[in-house]
Amino acid sequence: MLITISGLPGSGTTTVSRLVADALGLERVPGGEVFRQLAAEADMSLAEFGAYAAAHPEIDIELDRRLTERARLGGCIIESRLAGWLVTRASLRAVRVWVDCDEAVRGKRVAIRDGSTAEQAVVDNKARETLEHDRYRSVYGIDLGDRSAYDLVLDSSAEAPPELAEAILTSARATFPD
Repeated sequence: MLITISGLPGSGTTTVSRLVADALGLERVPGGEVFRQLAAEADMSLAEFGAYAAAHPEIDIELDRRLTERARLGGCIIESRLAGWLVTRASLRAVRVWVDCDEAVRGKRVAIRDGSTAEQAVVDNKARETLEHDRYRSVYGIDLGDRSAYDLVLDSSAEAPPELAEAILTSARATFPD
């Protein structure tokens, strides 16, 4: 079984992926944590490291290569901004999920997580999203706004994590009945 869960910062992908992984007993492979680790190792903020990665596409390419290789083994949930696209391009059978969320709600969540204000988190999110959008288009030719690679597009500003997880579990069990 292979599930990908993608979304913008603060959309709830981490919470939902944990719920789904626990329910199915699958390993959770979070690309965002790997990216955060790389930023910390470089002693940069996420925004700084995102800008650095824009000039060093080998960072994204290596991170995504590793995620794709892990996805090929199956038995996991890949949580990454591009996870749905990665498995689609690798022709891997998966349930591909995008989690949408209102910008203000995402800002509040990120502010709590990062210890900033909601207003600052919205500004930081926008800056990060612009960098990522440009980077993904130039490195991969992927438009981050294109949801065509996803089987499910869910809205976490309207539904609680357990409801989102249940929708993913229903789809996963239908796709992988074994």
